[in-house]
Amino acid sequence: MRVALFLTCVNDTLYPDTGRAVVKLLTRLGVDVDFPMAQTCCGQAHYNTGYRHEAEPLARHFSDVFGEYEAIVTPSGSCGAMVRELYPRMGERARAEGRGDTLAATLAPVVPKTYELTEFLVDVLGVTDVGAYYPHKVTYHPTCHGLRGLGLGDRPRRLLQAVKGLELAELPGADECCGFGGTFAVKNADVSAAMGADKVRNAESTGAEVLCAADNSCLMHIGGTMTRLRTGMRPVHIAEILASTEEEPAV
Repeated sequence: MRVALFLTCVNDTLYPDTGRAVVKLLTRLGVDVDFPMAQTCCGQAHYNTGYRHEAEPLARHFSDVFGEYEAIVTPSGSCGAMVRELYPRMGERARAEGRGDTLAATLAPVVPKTYELTEFLVDVLGVTDVGAYYPHKVTYHPTCHGLRGLGLGDRPRRLLQAVKGLELAELPGADECCGFGGTFAVKNADVSAAMGADKVRNAESTGAEVLCAADNSCLMHIGGTMTRLRTGMRPVHIAEILASTEEEPAV
């Protein structure tokens, strides 16, 4: 199977190890992974900030870059939700504004074949045990886009439960937002910080060494709060846990 890795802006700029982990993991599972060099932003930041029309060229470019692949895999629930949820809305809105069906037709091919990493593993490859080894106590935070937008459900937990050596601890208030929300953290800084502190206190109560999630934007917010509160916990993307093996263990 030939798939494309949609790394996303945040990961490309700040968390390239997550992308390397995805490639390592999928290659180990027999998947051919391409990284289209022409990929750019999916337009989520523009769209969510109110610049809907400015997001359209980015969405068109996404379709041009990724349209030829059997599947598009991203280690980001928020960017995955942008393509799956909001690209169709963009097409419908353009039609309602009298601009025809061109945008909807351009975006339609990439919508159904864009997958967040954990749903690609479970739903497309049909695996939950990926041969990973990670001897740490871990708690899992289901991010808002993954939980509510994509409906990832228990897929990430099933993958983590199959990791050799990993002890999975339940996170109190797991379904509560961490407070990041992209520009929400900028526009509502005090509320965002309070929500982040609540999330970190709940994570601390589990006794886990690591807080895991499927979206580095949320982990960036939570990790910053952990540092300020000096918790000693580490934020780690689920891809890096699943890519870890006994032969090549992650830190």
